[in-house]
Amino acid sequence: MGEQETLEQRAARVIAGLRARGLRVALVEASTGGLTAASLAAVPGASAVLERALVPYSNAAKEELLGVPTQLFIDHGAVSAEVARAMAEGLLARCPADVVLAETGIAGPGGGTAQKPVGLTFLALVHRGVGTRVERFQFEGERREVQRSTALAGLGLLEAVGGAG
Repeated sequence: MGEQETLEQRAARVIAGLRARGLRVALVEASTGGLTAASLAAVPGASAVLERALVPYSNAAKEELLGVPTQLFIDHGAVSAEVARAMAEGLLARCPADVVLAETGIAGPGGGTAQKPVGLTFLALVHRGVGTRVERFQFEGERREVQRSTALAGLGLLEAVGGAG
């Protein structure tokens, strides 16, 4: 319950900060299944900030909806800084949002390797006219805990853009 409250509180600060700056956000959530978007959408006034959210779970969806090049999956894998960046920049090119947050990760319990363990997550934030930032995280816990940690980290990046940190 406490973690859910934290998501709600952080989402409320994100909405307030982005709204105060007149910024609209779009999201690409590969491993969280839309948890970040749901957290933002639960906040009254979210419609002034939340432009859209996509959940392209498969590589084919990432290619089709966001223009992620097939070669990136071959060279780096779906869970990589390169794919996170391509997803964020791909959505920014396709929508009027000012800021796009994209995430790709291994929520578990399976799917991890020695090089890319369960909990590995990449978050990319692109701010129109400002640039792109990609961060790597290694979260611990069960699947839902990794997803919550990913959503919290993403909201943290958005909170910094909104100046509410």
